[in-house]
Amino acid sequence: MNNRKIAFLGLFVALAFVLSYIEYMLPLNIGIPGAKIGLANLVVMVALYTVGDKNAIALSIIRVVLVGLTFGNISMMMYSLAGAAMSLCVMLIVKKLGNLSITGVSVLGGVFHNIGQIIVAMLVLETQSLLYYLPFLIVIGTITGVLIGFVANLITTRVKRVFKM
Repeated sequence: MNNRKIAFLGLFVALAFVLSYIEYMLPLNIGIPGAKIGLANLVVMVALYTVGDKNAIALSIIRVVLVGLTFGNISMMMYSLAGAAMSLCVMLIVKKLGNLSITGVSVLGGVFHNIGQIIVAMLVLETQSLLYYLPFLIVIGTITGVLIGFVANLITTRVKRVFKM
């Protein structure tokens, strides 16, 4: 890994942490408990398209652990890690296939983040009744995925142009 990628990864970790903090301090109340915009996922998306898959994976894990230790607890970290892992796996696969834009990849990431969290919640709470909650989360994941993907596309284009990545 060259110095430029290391510097970018450090900046991405810091930015993802700050955006997580902002989102933690300004909770979105749209009537669906746990629904969030996913501002830190913006940083993961930009990293995925600028510094590579492995670095985006590292960023995502570091972000979840730092935020969990700072603002949450082990339970929150478990849900976040499940959502992040499922989201990132799907985004990596779809990105490699090359059929979707950054926004399309982001939408799938948002949707599968929610699916990962629901699966963990169903296992922890030992109930399948949480599946009824999933359609609402899929709609939220789609909307936030479009917003995050649109902004990530703008940022990625500029970062690649300015820093010739």
